[in-house]
Amino acid sequence: MKLDSTVPAPASRLRNFGVNLWAEFSSLANEHKATNIGQGFPDFVVPEFLQQEVCKAVAKPAANWYTRAQGHPRLVKELATEFSPLFNRDIDPMTEVMTAVGAYEAIYAAITAFINEGDEAVIIEPHFDCYAGDMELSGGKLVRVPLRPTGDEKFAKNWKLDKEEFEAAFSERTKLLITTTPHNPVGKMFTREELEYIGSVCKKHNVIILSDEVYERVVFDENEHVRIGGLPDMWERTLTVGSAGKTFSVTGWKIGWALGPANLISQLQHVSSCSTFTAPTLLQEAVAGAFEYERGVAQTDESYFKWLSVQLQKNCQMLADAFSDIGCSPVWPDGGYFMLVDTATMGWDFEDLKTGRCYDVDCVKWLTREFKLATIPISVFYGDKNRHLAAKYIRVCFAKSDGTIEKACQIIRSFKKK
Repeated sequence: MKLDSTVPAPASRLRNFGVNLWAEFSSLANEHKATNIGQGFPDFVVPEFLQQEVCKAVAKPAANWYTRAQGHPRLVKELATEFSPLFNRDIDPMTEVMTAVGAYEAIYAAITAFINEGDEAVIIEPHFDCYAGDMELSGGKLVRVPLRPTGDEKFAKNWKLDKEEFEAAFSERTKLLITTTPHNPVGKMFTREELEYIGSVCKKHNVIILSDEVYERVVFDENEHVRIGGLPDMWERTLTVGSAGKTFSVTGWKIGWALGPANLISQLQHVSSCSTFTAPTLLQEAVAGAFEYERGVAQTDESYFKWLSVQLQKNCQMLADAFSDIGCSPVWPDGGYFMLVDTATMGWDFEDLKTGRCYDVDCVKWLTREFKLATIPISVFYGDKNRHLAAKYIRVCFAKSDGTIEKACQIIRSFKKK
């Protein structure tokens, strides 16, 4: 519909916003009825204990009312109980925890709370797209530093920061460092040594750390999920973001949280109170019950967290084997939901990588149209300067049901036949 020319123009802060990339690729997948291993939403049935927690919550009158704006009391107390030993400190549920409408809102609140016009945030790329949009709305600028393969690039752990490049990204305008572990889309889990280094640079420049750790429950092999906010002298400058959607595989519930020192968390709460006011009480109550249940079965065969890592690693191996069978090279992740796949052997011509053409986008659209397999290009996770680094990679999600994984593997192996 064409707007009347007399209607005022949108705010200038929206000038660079176009079609949302997730809407674009989701629409393409739906149009071709594709098997979707692109987007990070689990499509398996919600476990029974979560279903029971929702039923118990809806029967409580207070769970259907507005709750405390900063976070439903039962949930913030459960989060403090859950995370205090993981950060090796007593977290105050009323001042050092807030809940949000998904991790998305918690990230938006953090960026909005601390970024002024002209401020900068250093971010490790490739990176999830919402950080860029939030910075744009706040009038800030992202300064991107890429992970670069060192040694055998078939393992996510070998994708590392160049220290000289990383330190050069900081200036007197730097306000935030945004990092993700396990990393989306690379699947890298930053080691204790790497996070100690990152923290030392942030401390030197007096920078706040925004640590997106929504995939913390999916850890492969002998890897360790290290929380940068739990390292010495880091709690005071770190905001750690988590997600019930990723923790319990219920992405549509949109319950997230942020943990950190009271003086930082209070600023996020100001932003939230002016936007969503509160996350849904019913689902916060159910998530609280889910944490309580999980804590009661921890380290047993009934543990959902234990099952999740084992199941997703199995799924990842199945997809990796299928891509390897057709000559593509998977990048084995340390954890999380995603795996990169090197598609160079599919016959794409990468001669003019620096011209700005996104071959990965071509590849993803081709796979969706011709094979009805939906994946995600990696170039959309980069800024313009380093977009060429993504030319040969696509991202696949292994947080899917057995049926979806099996179907995807069949499709992948059929590439040979066309």
